[in-house]
Amino acid sequence: MLYLIHARTEEARRRYCLHRPEEKPMRAIVIEEPGGPDVMKVGEVPEPLLGAGELLVAVRAAGVNRADLLQRMGRYPPPPGESGTLGLEVAGEVIAVAPDAAGRGPLGQTFRVGDRVMALLAGGGYAERVRVPAAQALPIPPQLSMAEAAAIPEAFLTAWLNLMTLGQLAQGDVAVIHAAASGVGTAALQLCRGVASQVVATASNGKLASLAQYGATQLVDRNDVPTTLSKSIRATLGKGADVILDLVGASYLAANIEALALHGRLVCIATQGGAKAELDLAALLFRRLTVIGSTLRSRTAEQKAALCAEFAERALPRFSRGELQPVLARTFPLAEASAAHALLARNAVVGKIVLEL
Repeated sequence: MLYLIHARTEEARRRYCLHRPEEKPMRAIVIEEPGGPDVMKVGEVPEPLLGAGELLVAVRAAGVNRADLLQRMGRYPPPPGESGTLGLEVAGEVIAVAPDAAGRGPLGQTFRVGDRVMALLAGGGYAERVRVPAAQALPIPPQLSMAEAAAIPEAFLTAWLNLMTLGQLAQGDVAVIHAAASGVGTAALQLCRGVASQVVATASNGKLASLAQYGATQLVDRNDVPTTLSKSIRATLGKGADVILDLVGASYLAANIEALALHGRLVCIATQGGAKAELDLAALLFRRLTVIGSTLRSRTAEQKAALCAEFAERALPRFSRGELQPVLARTFPLAEASAAHALLARNAVVGKIVLEL
């Protein structure tokens, strides 16, 4: 058995557990061995043990991400000590609080039993209950449903980290968002509004028309990116891109480098289009370009806490004002997780897929 859901060692239990109550069973998606969507089944696993500075959250909805598909196939294992259950973001209610969790929220707030929260996880979201570091929990804006809230943490925090923090998107910049119809893509488009002067979105032809409502000002068919991205941007805007957020990878690398303006930044966060490609170092040097590789899941707890705090202060209020919105494409019950994975793998939706419990 290559995947053991809830397979923490005794050493890990001692590290995270404040006490050892009798374990309660709960429903979760279990995987006995890597494979296709059909390997996911609903089964029973022990309730997670509450650790230092953590909240126990009753999950009402869990976001579905491409990283979940990779983990299901055995290609993206969780960090050491984290739950082997799939799921990197949830929304739900706090049902227990560790004694030392007071004041550990992203902005120093104290969470209480009954609070509605959405949270970024290293794993464990496809289950009835999950333990959440208090520093990675965000209060849910009152107008949002649980399903809408579950579509926020992974997508928007990933977009914020890579576009705003690492990519240093500045007022008046030209931005390119690849795979712009994805959860991260639609979040990135919205974060560009009011900052970037122009936002170029790439996606499959059937999805392009929907992207203007999220902030795209120029549209490029994904099949045309390798041959026309730079020409299209420069002909229309008169300059190259200042920031490119790339969720595709190797097949776009040459086009990305060609499309960047002087001092341009390319942030690569996925390899759906391959992991290896030639890099034009002459262009890199001559235009003083920056290429950044980034993942969110493998960052330290301290780094994730800092990211959540920055996002909570600068972006979270914008949901209540209607300036940002989760893009919820479709929901499935937990028992239909395999159908949700199959739909995401077909690239058939704009925005996020969410499981409801």
